[in-house]
Amino acid sequence: MLDIKFIKENKEAVKENCANRNIKCDIGSLLELDEKRRELIKKTDDLKAEKNKLNDEMKSGGAREEIIKKGKEIKEELERLEPELESAKNEFKKLLLQVPNMTHPDSPIGKNDSENKEIERYGKPPKFSFTPKNHEEIMKNLNLIDFERAAKVSGAKFYYLKNEGVLLEMALIQFAFDKLTKKGFIPFTTPDLAKDKVLEGIGFNPRGPETQVYSVEKTDLSLIGTAEITMGGYHMDEIIPEDNLPLKYAALSHCFRTEAGSYGRHSAGLYRVHQFTKVEMFAYTLPENSEKTHAELKDIETDIFKDLGVPFRVVDICAGDLGGPAYRKYDLEVWMTSKNDWGEVTSASDTTTYQSRRLNIKVERKNGEKEFLHMLNGTAIAVSRALIAIIENYQQTDGSVVIPDVLRSYMPGNIEVIGRK
Repeated sequence: MLDIKFIKENKEAVKENCANRNIKCDIGSLLELDEKRRELIKKTDDLKAEKNKLNDEMKSGGAREEIIKKGKEIKEELERLEPELESAKNEFKKLLLQVPNMTHPDSPIGKNDSENKEIERYGKPPKFSFTPKNHEEIMKNLNLIDFERAAKVSGAKFYYLKNEGVLLEMALIQFAFDKLTKKGFIPFTTPDLAKDKVLEGIGFNPRGPETQVYSVEKTDLSLIGTAEITMGGYHMDEIIPEDNLPLKYAALSHCFRTEAGSYGRHSAGLYRVHQFTKVEMFAYTLPENSEKTHAELKDIETDIFKDLGVPFRVVDICAGDLGGPAYRKYDLEVWMTSKNDWGEVTSASDTTTYQSRRLNIKVERKNGEKEFLHMLNGTAIAVSRALIAIIENYQQTDGSVVIPDVLRSYMPGNIEVIGRK
């Protein structure tokens, strides 16, 4: 979240930023609530101090009846003010959490993803000598996936991977970890559940009709939609020495998303599902190194998909498509025959202090000063969409699929082609 002091000093800029990001925030009401909250805090603190003073007077033999009378008046006033203060605090927090991060000055200004700006492109969409199939049809024909039985067991938009589909998933995971560990990332597997306060800290809404999150009834736990949540919460309420930064983590997790509100959006096959496996990059950095780290995450994603040999582009996400936490975000989009268009496969986001302020994660400088550090995240491999990229771009005339060179050493027997059984 943004510092309320920053919001007060930059009210008009914050309002304009909210408008650019298509996020409705009542900054005027937020600032009015802040004043009310501060006044109530001062009043209650003053009354408590006066109450303590009366206690001291009572101990020193002051006028007992007068002290008791005054103490009763203070108690009654506190009983009236404290619920009002609690209500003001809750409403203030609710409004403050709705305010998005500021936007990088170089990010495009636009209303939605149609106004994202392409900044890099690698390869060209393939020209097939036959009518290409989508990944769902290819994978069914090769006995790599089963949506129908998954729907019977778990519901629509779940799936079983089978045969070489499973081996390809594991190959992608191992390939990603090999690349990341060589670059100094520490490997993790994470819990699939996190406390709601951690989700809120990262910027996810864990409850309510607009949520994308599966919550566990009668608990304060929710299934994670990304390891960004669990790795972002890893250092919650900690102070990290400056010499320990940057911290770079590579985390494997299952990801669960309700996909609420996705009606009308492309969702064929594996493109938009309720569960998938992902290798996520996460970094904690010094504020002055934030942009450098962001570029590093984007370049690693680029290297991964260059190695996979599929056509893709990098887009700079416009303000209206950024969401709440990101200061700047890059997406990689691969050419997909099922869309006959580019489809997102990774994202890399710099959230500056937006998440660290919510989660209370600071850096201690060598001079002893403490400040909120910067937190960044990026997708190394989201397996479901990486499978789409490979299956659709490496399909052959006979319905088989060639395995990218870089993955063959991770496949049992160095399998080169997945053919009909």
